[in-house]
Amino acid sequence: MLRIAVPNKGMLSEPAWNMLSEAGYRLRSNPRQLVVEDPDNDIELFYLRPLDIAVYVGSGTIDCGITGEDLLKNSGTEALEHMPLGFGASTFRFAAPNESSFSKLEDIEGKRVATSFDKLVHDYLVEHGINAQTIHLDGAVESSVQLGVADLIADVVSTGTTLRNAGLRIFADPIMHSEACLIRSPRLDPKDERLTVLSRRLEGVLTAQRYVLMDYDIPISKVSAAVAAAPGFESPTISPLHDKQWNAVRVMVPKAQVNQIMDKLYEVGARGIIVTALQASRM
Repeated sequence: MLRIAVPNKGMLSEPAWNMLSEAGYRLRSNPRQLVVEDPDNDIELFYLRPLDIAVYVGSGTIDCGITGEDLLKNSGTEALEHMPLGFGASTFRFAAPNESSFSKLEDIEGKRVATSFDKLVHDYLVEHGINAQTIHLDGAVESSVQLGVADLIADVVSTGTTLRNAGLRIFADPIMHSEACLIRSPRLDPKDERLTVLSRRLEGVLTAQRYVLMDYDIPISKVSAAVAAAPGFESPTISPLHDKQWNAVRVMVPKAQVNQIMDKLYEVGARGIIVTALQASRM
């Protein structure tokens, strides 16, 4: 039975649960359940703290898990990234007081950096030849400068509103860009059939999230122009209609471009254009 760790709570939890549900796996029925068996799919789900998932996967008996790239790198374990999952995107950056002189990475030399990701930050600074002290805090690192614990911070940044409210500004290049990923144990063969099935299912959900199914009718003489506007993955499905001068076409198109593609198809003669959402796929 494949053992999978998923976030118990936090930013990564809901999209991770949705992805597993859409991939056909059984989830917990109440928030107090920490272990769920799914014998139909031969898996066992463990609901764990996001910070701990890479530790369990890298050092314990959990086969794989869903966590953030930043959490994986900060764990210091032997867990390996297996595939990106396309959600939970974040940027990890340095920030200093507005009135300070910090402007480039070299300015951190000899300073104190407060962060919840001390290993990640330490490794980054060492890699760039910067000697600085990293101070571990479990949360609210924005207050550390004002309270005299640190000279600057390193933290996840989304809109930057929290930093601005704390009188801080971003400087230097990003430490890293992170997103949710599927990680695996170093003891699990990457070609293990169970992991292959899980990866294929998750990829199918990702594809379904990025694409929609588009159906339309078009005169036979204009099929080539329509296919050029929306070629699909391999080739559209084309079927004859009762009116022998027309064909029905079905094709997968990127969700982000759906309105532009509909406009192009209409311009070349397509009519009755309908868009349908996808739940899952196997490509």
